[in-house]
Amino acid sequence: MTGTTDHRRSGAPIAGQQGPDRHVLDMLVCPLTKTRLILSEDKSELISLAARLAFPIRDGIPEMVLEEARPISEEEVDRLER
Repeated sequence: MTGTTDHRRSGAPIAGQQGPDRHVLDMLVCPLTKTRLILSEDKSELISLAARLAFPIRDGIPEMVLEEARPISEEEVDRLER
């Protein structure tokens, strides 16, 4: 495969100017609850409704470490569940 890049193996970020890679998002789960994550509207966080946590995406790479997550408010949860 000359001149092509296999982004699945290149370590390419999942979020950037062109948006997240849906295949990668579908594979990621909350490290605490093992449930699906929701991409925030501004594409800066992955949100776990079950854990009530938002994991930051920095330089296109999700920080899936509990210490890096921020708690989300009940208002945020209600808005996201609609």
